[in-house]
Amino acid sequence: MSIDEILEMMDDMLDKAVNVPFSNKKSLIEVDKMRELIDEVRLNMPKEIKQARDLVNDRKAILNDARNEAAGIVSKAEQRAAALISQQEIVRQSTAKASEINAAAQAQTKELRDMTNKYVDNMLNKVEELLSNDLNDVKKARSALKNTIR
Repeated sequence: MSIDEILEMMDDMLDKAVNVPFSNKKSLIEVDKMRELIDEVRLNMPKEIKQARDLVNDRKAILNDARNEAAGIVSKAEQRAAALISQQEIVRQSTAKASEINAAAQAQTKELRDMTNKYVDNMLNKVEELLSNDLNDVKKARSALKNTIR
């Protein structure tokens, strides 16, 4: 029996059903006979409908898998982004610390240079004074020598 024939039998059954009085178009049918016909429809369903059901079930499984995979990808991307942000923060802090160390080193270098220049200037001043004193002593000795020669 084909589905069309079974559906025709169901339609005939509904046409022949006895109306229940005072029930606003409600009818009585043979429940067991209707269930048999419904079972027949299910048994005689075309392959395409079964395949369509299988496709719908497969589609649901595929979508579920895709959602799970997408959630995993998003989670990994979020973790990677957090790691990159953390690395960027470390780089930023390292750069700031390097700049701070460099500025301190430059300040210390300038201070050492200034102290060295003052020390050298002080030493040269002392040498100049000593040489000036020695030159005066030499001039006095020459003058004394000239005076004794005459």
